[in-house]
Amino acid sequence: MRFASFETDGRATYGVVGSDGRHTPVPAAFQARHPDLKAAIAANALGELNGLAGPSLAPEQVRLLPVIPNPGKLICVGLNYKSHVAETKRADSEHPSLFLRFNDSLAAHGDAVLRPAFSDRFDWEGELAFVIGQGGRHIAKEDAFEHIAGYACFNDVSVRDWQKHTHQFTPGKNFPGTGPFGPWLATRDEVPDVTKLQLETRVNGQVMQHASVGDLIFDIPTIVAYISRFTPLSPGDVIATGTPGGVGDRREPPLYMKEGDVVEVEITGLGILRNPIGTHTP
Repeated sequence: MRFASFETDGRATYGVVGSDGRHTPVPAAFQARHPDLKAAIAANALGELNGLAGPSLAPEQVRLLPVIPNPGKLICVGLNYKSHVAETKRADSEHPSLFLRFNDSLAAHGDAVLRPAFSDRFDWEGELAFVIGQGGRHIAKEDAFEHIAGYACFNDVSVRDWQKHTHQFTPGKNFPGTGPFGPWLATRDEVPDVTKLQLETRVNGQVMQHASVGDLIFDIPTIVAYISRFTPLSPGDVIATGTPGGVGDRREPPLYMKEGDVVEVEITGLGILRNPIGTHTP
């Protein structure tokens, strides 16, 4: 099944996304028990929505929200494809490189992603993200997939000069609305073999990144096991798995996004995450 968070008539809700792209909101009684998608995941209640009937909404009748607008944790893995490690000229790492994003850095499919006017180094990073379904601590690799609710596209848009002010990535990864996440969550049963997924990032229709998720240096079981060793994972937590080579900052010459551009991240079976680029002037 596919699920999305969205607004309709000014009210935040969530529901099932059909193969025709229409959105069926959850019933009011269901939302009263489970106010948002994270709560429904935590209650293991998504299966109750199988075969959900009722009035559906065309894409133009909804305003999408980030798949999980309110994760308790939003953890990103850096330098997790050999092609990206090579272009950054960094050494291999024995353990996953991690950083955090704030919730207000998230954006939805269709949202304008705003480049800060004081930086012209605005870069794309197409990624696969997954959402924790069953929480846990010290999760074994062989059990990792049982803890995943589903998968979605993510774009870890980066303000490169601010990212490189120090060795800490945090500033360049947390400008408001620079982490598009969507358009929907595909449940784990929809993705029988995540390593077969193909990821592609395009800017104005030109392919910038193309890779197999099977090329991850640290695969999903390793990521889940490693993170859950130092912090408990909870339902609705989001983990972005890293970007392949092809980022703009490492091209010759460098290439960055500007106002009027359109960036797309497409992953097999997970749809196309599309966002126009604008400029934010303080």
